[in-house]
Amino acid sequence: MNPTQVVFDIGGVLVDWHPHLAWMDALGSRAAVDAFMTRTDFMARNSRADAGASFADLAQEILDEADRHHFETYVSLFTRTVPNALLGTWDLLDQLKAKGVPLHAITNWSAETWPEGVKVHPRLDSVFETLVVSGRENLAKPDVRIFELLCQRAGNSPSDCVFIDDGLHNVEGARAAGMDGIHFTTPQALETELKHRGLL
Repeated sequence: MNPTQVVFDIGGVLVDWHPHLAWMDALGSRAAVDAFMTRTDFMARNSRADAGASFADLAQEILDEADRHHFETYVSLFTRTVPNALLGTWDLLDQLKAKGVPLHAITNWSAETWPEGVKVHPRLDSVFETLVVSGRENLAKPDVRIFELLCQRAGNSPSDCVFIDDGLHNVEGARAAGMDGIHFTTPQALETELKHRGLL
């Protein structure tokens, strides 16, 4: 049986995320920003924020005072990191919505930076019937429990859902929870997959 509801990831599917843009003005070059992000293990710390840790607490783990200061500015600079919507995917979302397909989202996103992202892309906070933001739940993809939480709140079953994510490991987590899964690469490829399932 084909799925009847669509669950979107957001970063990398509906919105581009480029964390280095937070510090380009302060550090002056991409090379300097990349070196800072490597020194502070930014991606690993950001993943912990996605799972509920606060950026202030994470900053206190950084020994170098200048690096700690720059890390502490991330939330206030977050709007710079998500300048672009992926319009091709939004077009598909709008087509699904026009057809009456129930739309939900599960995003690995810090509870602190989520409101900043919504300032840039306000539809994110209103377009989904059910929205699960990992940082608010202290639970992140690909943990099967976050997919189960979505279904609990949406009042559906995993078999009702197809989950779309640019991270294959997250798609595999959804499949482990009983959902169909689509590994997002391009809007064109996604359109083909949705048509194949009879959703478009």
